[in-house]
Amino acid sequence: MRLALIGNHALAYGALLSRVQTIAAYPITPQTQVVERLSEMCADGTLKAEFVKVESEHSAMAATMGASASGVRAFTATSSQGLALMHEVLHWVTGARLPIVMGNINRAFGPPWSIWSEQTDSLSQRDTGWMQIYAQDNQEVLDSVILAYKVSEQALLPTMIVLDAFFLSHTSEPVEIPEQEKVDEFLPPYKNKYILNPEDPHAFGGLTNPEWYMELRYEIHKAHEKALGLIEKEGKEFGKIFGRYYGLVDPYKVDDAETILVAVSTAASTGRYAVELLREKGEKAGLLRLRVFRPFPYEKVKEILSSAKKVIVLDRNLSPGAGGIIASEVRGALANVRNHPPVFSYIMGLGGRDITTKQVMELFDEVKGKEEGQDIIWKGVKI
Repeated sequence: MRLALIGNHALAYGALLSRVQTIAAYPITPQTQVVERLSEMCADGTLKAEFVKVESEHSAMAATMGASASGVRAFTATSSQGLALMHEVLHWVTGARLPIVMGNINRAFGPPWSIWSEQTDSLSQRDTGWMQIYAQDNQEVLDSVILAYKVSEQALLPTMIVLDAFFLSHTSEPVEIPEQEKVDEFLPPYKNKYILNPEDPHAFGGLTNPEWYMELRYEIHKAHEKALGLIEKEGKEFGKIFGRYYGLVDPYKVDDAETILVAVSTAASTGRYAVELLREKGEKAGLLRLRVFRPFPYEKVKEILSSAKKVIVLDRNLSPGAGGIIASEVRGALANVRNHPPVFSYIMGLGGRDITTKQVMELFDEVKGKEEGQDIIWKGVKI
């Protein structure tokens, strides 16, 4: 079955097909339609799940955490200031090794108040231990929810599905809805031997002295390393069943590329078209879309970018005083590569400003003749 779905409803259908059992969420623009649709599904019996109404995003994540700890598949969604309010509990979820899946619709932080797209909200949570997947279209949004549960429940790590506000969240696209039987074949019922059970007590986030705390952090990091392989493995299995393969990265015309653009989400779609137009002009341009940001696919990034002559990173985010967040990760991946290509870090599209094909093509022109990379280049600033 194919439906025209906005990205927010694609998230809801992903949760439905994953047979989530508890949803706790607080509405916030531009996420609201996710939980509205899920509440309708619960009300009319389409989805057999508990819908928990809470008074804040902090409570939403706390309730979701409690549900997951009791052994059920749990889901929530948020945006921007709501995600920031959840911050404390995000750490607790990771430390308790709970495989929660959450949709985050990227929205710029205030002030000044904004409801438009920017990735600083999710990227500022990169050290909480949550895995992060950045979708470029609404089909990938739906599919990624199912895949996230499959990986999370093996790695015992939570996952954040990230999509651009309005460019995906409120834009309708044709989406193939998988058959429930096939999803059930791919994603079996959630079973975790470590659950809240008075007859078999376990601690979730109890006090740990210095003798063991470091070992628990080590285990979380090792779980992320394990997840790198799981994402590739389950992505291939998903492709066999549903005909759509998802990996850690999505390279496009990189084999002979001299200049490679690195981007995520919908900006990568714009970048792909720009690469096509540049190729028609005879330029050896390529694109590397990062689909998974945490765990960061260092080996894939090194393998693809080290053969390029120049690397351009497009960041729709900002770490004030440092620059583009994705650019810093790319530089880190290339740091130990001998004679690695120069990296040019562009900041664009903050607060939902459009990133056009023409602008992306200009990036390739601007780096011509430059032998040394630049730490931060502002594109389109009016002052």
